[in-house]
Amino acid sequence: MTPENGIFLWKAFSRDERSLARIATTRQIRKGGTLHVDELIRNIFRALAMGSLAIGALIFSSSAGFAQAPGKAADKPYVIEYYYKAKWGFADEFIRLFRKNHYPVLKKQIEIGRILQVSGTAPRFHNTEDGRWDYRITIVFKNAQTAFEDFDSEPITKELYPDQETFKKEEQHRFEILLAHWDLPITSVDLERK
Repeated sequence: MTPENGIFLWKAFSRDERSLARIATTRQIRKGGTLHVDELIRNIFRALAMGSLAIGALIFSSSAGFAQAPGKAADKPYVIEYYYKAKWGFADEFIRLFRKNHYPVLKKQIEIGRILQVSGTAPRFHNTEDGRWDYRITIVFKNAQTAFEDFDSEPITKELYPDQETFKKEEQHRFEILLAHWDLPITSVDLERK
């Protein structure tokens, strides 16, 4: 199973719920390079039983998976779109804090070769509230394994932000003004293929 065939979408509303949602990530479901659906289902129900609203949706195509299969897909870039929905009136503050505190961390990861590209998008017009998002940050990782590995960004943040107290306070505020956040791995579709 290759990760390029699957879609993993989850919403997180608080730091605790984001942690619970991670129960269903590849760290817990990867065994010998294959996806174990029974373990994934148990983890989702465990997270829900703990009172989590974090997992909004988890959709797999029939051949989807997260574990990196051997072969040429191992070195293929892997794209994830990160959607952010801020409280009304706070979108500008959210992106200001993102640019100040998170984007430099992502740029450092480009320098070390973990990430290939980072770009941002905002809708030109308003959407309905249930479909509204304020910013989409697209990250192109070196490969799927890199995208889902346990990467510790703390050394980078300590280097970039010596005043850790202010950094942590601003990052906490960035998430306080966030109504929703979801991550969506994507794949290209060849429209010319018959």
